[in-house]
Amino acid sequence: MKSILKISEAASLALHAMVILASKKEHSFSVKEIAELLKASANHLSKVLQRLSKAELVESLKGSKGGFKLSKNPEEITLMDIYEAIEGKFNVSSCLFGKVDCDSKCCVMGGLLSSINQQTDKHFRKTRLSDFLDLEFISEKL
Repeated sequence: MKSILKISEAASLALHAMVILASKKEHSFSVKEIAELLKASANHLSKVLQRLSKAELVESLKGSKGGFKLSKNPEEITLMDIYEAIEGKFNVSSCLFGKVDCDSKCCVMGGLLSSINQQTDKHFRKTRLSDFLDLEFISEKL
């Protein structure tokens, strides 16, 4: 079944990788370790982590114990911070065609798109990485 809400693979990788990094914030993870946990391309993940590093959400450590780790506390990082580091500013649109002055009364979607985007915006802004730290699926993977 397809999903109505679409999040790019890069943004999805970023969100999931950040939860992994938050799970052991003092440990640095290699790209290979995270890619194996996520069953993802190490090359694609590497590019995503570079963008997160540029946004100062993660830091890259060199050397034999190198890898990536969070540059801030998990309580300080929201899902929106991560999403916008990859995708740019989140726009709450109400039109599938991207029109600024769309009249939702004449649209087959009505106010649905606006409502979904507003809910996503609210969820991403209030949800922090620390909200995921006690989830069982993380500890099972690590």
